[in-house]
Amino acid sequence: MNWDEKTIQKIKWNGEISNLEQKLQIAKKIAKKVKDGDVIGIGSGSTSFVATKEIAKRMKEENLHIIGIPTSHEINLLCNELGIPTANLMDKKPDWSYDGADEVNEKNWLVKGRGGAMFREKLNIASSEVTYILVDDSKFVENICDKFPIPVEVTPQAINYVRNRMFEMGASDITLRLAKGKDGPVITENGNVILDAIFKNVGENLEKELKEIVGVIETGLFIGYNVIIEK
Repeated sequence: MNWDEKTIQKIKWNGEISNLEQKLQIAKKIAKKVKDGDVIGIGSGSTSFVATKEIAKRMKEENLHIIGIPTSHEINLLCNELGIPTANLMDKKPDWSYDGADEVNEKNWLVKGRGGAMFREKLNIASSEVTYILVDDSKFVENICDKFPIPVEVTPQAINYVRNRMFEMGASDITLRLAKGKDGPVITENGNVILDAIFKNVGENLEKELKEIVGVIETGLFIGYNVIIEK
């Protein structure tokens, strides 16, 4: 027996999707890369949301069979609605992945995590042979942290310690990310909180140095990963 599909609200992006036309063009490009039998890591964010819907269209039109490894509850629900079978990294290794980014510089360093799913996003990227980063023109920056802070996922007991250590490392501002649809802080898929930190000078070792702080689970800084920028 199947659930009555009418009991599940149609999954929509929460708010307006910026630069939608350019994101649709990128989404169609990534959908063309799908081959029958692929295991694909599916990132979070509005561009990944649009790309996943385009992939589902091609699956239906060409009777393709893929498995998706989603990085967030929202994308998992979307895959369920679109009929894309899902797995996790305990079960499958992705052939390739796609994801979005909040910032990209000329070295292909990334800032990700406005959606709070950077831990699972980084796991997918690290596990994939290649990851396509889908970005529109607004995402390119000269310097990391030009537009957005670096999200740092922290176990709740370590908030004060991690905050103090990041200030010692040169952070100019750190805020606990608060939720918009509920009281209190944003809670990640792993049950942690997020500190958004601004660093004026981001060096190539910052990601590693942040990860070495006791209590830090993951950061939204991605340096040195095998990614291809699709725009």
